[in-house]
Amino acid sequence: MRDTFHQPVDAARVPRFAGHATFMRLPAVGSAEGLDIALVGIPWDGGTTNRAGARHGPREVRNYSSLMRSTHHVFGTEPYKVANIADVGDVAVNPIDLLDGLKLIEAGIADIVAKGALPLSVGGDHLTTLPVLRAVARNRAVGLIHFDAHSDTNDTYFGDNPYTHGTPFRRAIEEKLLDPRRVVQIGIRGSIYGPDEHDWAKQQGIRIIYMEEFAARGPEAVMEEVRAIVGDLPTYVTFDIDSIDPSMAPGTGTPEIGGFSTREAQQMLRLLDGLNLVGADVVEVSPPFDVGGMTSIVGATMAFELMCILARQVERQRAVSAA
Repeated sequence: MRDTFHQPVDAARVPRFAGHATFMRLPAVGSAEGLDIALVGIPWDGGTTNRAGARHGPREVRNYSSLMRSTHHVFGTEPYKVANIADVGDVAVNPIDLLDGLKLIEAGIADIVAKGALPLSVGGDHLTTLPVLRAVARNRAVGLIHFDAHSDTNDTYFGDNPYTHGTPFRRAIEEKLLDPRRVVQIGIRGSIYGPDEHDWAKQQGIRIIYMEEFAARGPEAVMEEVRAIVGDLPTYVTFDIDSIDPSMAPGTGTPEIGGFSTREAQQMLRLLDGLNLVGADVVEVSPPFDVGGMTSIVGATMAFELMCILARQVERQRAVSAA
């Protein structure tokens, strides 16, 4: 462990209900300079078409992330000993101008990427992933592993509006940020607008694994296919909290029954280990619809799982560089 690596507040010395709320109780820093992984909030839900509230997600996920400890019990990984990680705060947002909001989010994430850190963001609605992809995929299209109840590849809403939380991945493919042949969506389910709603996505080459197929095959078989689809090329991971069944994560804008259990989701995220990841996010935690903070703790836990996978990647890359 480098002496300069940031460490979380020790819960055995300072109780979890005390002190400032930061992601994983890590130090709050003003820049991603020198970081391997930058934890960042995107408190913006300007693309929400119905139940707004995900703008409050980062603050509550920070609060409940105080329950995370320092070591991953399955891998044995101590992320803060193998990677330099900190909370870089929230990107600037504009809650009353959608297009300006997208530009501000992109600029905030681009600054993190330019400083050499992997962004791990907490939203915010799912439209926040589009400007993040604009930042991480500026120089080449990336693959995408997308956990969600919804494909989010619709075209326009309410007339000719192209930017909502139901359209980010259609826009990302059109902007050549994603290689659609390396995009896989897992957990898609629920009623849809029409029988052809997913046709465009499939025509682009996106692999959609509906919840019924996931239930029949199980996490390990599904993730084996996912890994084969994205290969060893740069890949981004986006985790919509509504992929979890609302009995376990009710605090989200568009809940759909019949989703993953939290345990299944953890299994799948752990099976990302060894991939070539350029960043990740957890989105659509909406505290106004939550019950007892249960969705916020799910969001914090999934962020911890993703952080540990990214930290293990950093550790491997550092070992290769030192060899």
